[in-house]
Amino acid sequence: MIQFSPCKINLGLSILAKRADGFHALETVFYPVGLQDIVEVVPAKLFAFSHTGISIPGDVSNNLCVKAYHLLKADFPEMGDVKIHLHKNIPMGAGLGGGSGDGTTVLILLNQLFDLKLTQKQLLDYAARLGSDCPFFIYNEACHATGRGEILEPTSIDLSNYTIALVHPGIHIATAWAFQQLSPCVKEKSIATIIKQPMNTWKSELINDFEAPVFKANPLLEKIKNNLYSQGAIYASMSGSGSSLFGIFPKGTKIESPADAAPLRVDHI
Repeated sequence: MIQFSPCKINLGLSILAKRADGFHALETVFYPVGLQDIVEVVPAKLFAFSHTGISIPGDVSNNLCVKAYHLLKADFPEMGDVKIHLHKNIPMGAGLGGGSGDGTTVLILLNQLFDLKLTQKQLLDYAARLGSDCPFFIYNEACHATGRGEILEPTSIDLSNYTIALVHPGIHIATAWAFQQLSPCVKEKSIATIIKQPMNTWKSELINDFEAPVFKANPLLEKIKNNLYSQGAIYASMSGSGSSLFGIFPKGTKIESPADAAPLRVDHI
């Protein structure tokens, strides 16, 4: 079984407080975009995991695809072994949630392959155990997110009449480091309120808290954001804790890679 695994962008990201469990309370809107990994899960005599595309460093046992399999196997020991193959297109450390999407896709495929009959709520619970933003990929539609990112409410935001340019600057941002740079606080106006306003108000009000420290450490990223605005973006922002940036443009706008930021890739989504 093969499934395309999408990524997401964040429309605003407020870090509100440090929780007693070590996580952070946040508010954001997750929005799916069309850059995708490819996940294949097939029955096998022995469990195996392989990957192609963008290199995946580190211990294979830490990969969320592998963790997803073992998470379900613990509760469904009758599940057979499988071979999981991941073709990686979504860059890592880029604030796009690619790894979370991949792990969640494995949950979905295993549920289908072994007819586990897991409900959406059960899949959401398993996804939340994988990672804070994993439950979003069960919905895979625009969602307002609170808690540590796992409390989700689908929202009617629709950007299909716009062009989204997604820029990958090739810089890896460590999420743990990024969180250490922040001083969490409750904002005067919620993202839920701002996102309902006309998009031309988002530039001044819809803020990603990670931008200030990440831009300070990596000035190139701020240049890229400013370049997106200079090319006519209605709204531009960094996604997650970085380093990917995106611009929302009038439909059909042609966007060029910023000249001072090569190597880059701009996806018109």
